Amino acid sequence: MATSTESVDLVGDEAATNLARAALFAALVGAFAYVSFPFPVSPAPVTLQVLGVFLAGVFLGPVWGGAALVLYLMAGALGAPVFSAGTGGIGVLLGSETLGYLWSYPVAAALVGVLVHGGTTLRDPKTIGVPRLVGAMAAGTVVIYAFGIVGMMLVLSLGPIEAFLVGAVAFLPAEAAKVATAVGIVRSDAVSAA
Repeated sequence: MATSTESVDLVGDEAATNLARAALFAALVGAFAYVSFPFPVSPAPVTLQVLGVFLAGVFLGPVWGGAALVLYLMAGALGAPVFSAGTGGIGVLLGSETLGYLWSYPVAAALVGVLVHGGTTLRDPKTIGVPRLVGAMAAGTVVIYAFGIVGMMLVLSLGPIEAFLVGAVAFLPAEAAKVATAVGIVRSDAVSAA
């Protein structure tokens, strides 16, 4: 009796590449969480995490951009110090003033990806116009703020107006700077050379 052996790929090259890219962006968002400082007008700190969310949506698209942020949340829930100021653990996702923002990240990255690429098929980000990039990131910001406001209302027992003021309005200048930075990164020659 003769047996035949063949090489079988358990995971295709494209899936492995996409998973590696998603893990890289999850790590990037975790690194951006260390750029964190208290904000006197809000219980939530200012961080660069949202910049990573935008970039994941733009460069990975809706499926893998969202997956990258799910990986990020999973790492943090398991105790990796990837949330703002180097915190981690399931408690941050269930009871901190930032829980709403954190839970929004996969949804926001997927939305940015859908809006930038016009669906699930990836396009070269360099070919996407600035108005479309800015509009997609603005929509992602709305999602992040909506989740963040609800989270603050639940955890801190704030009313809707107070939560809106300290959870969204207070951060608008910082978000505008992150959108501008993300557009600059997407349009830079260094990205296309990589």
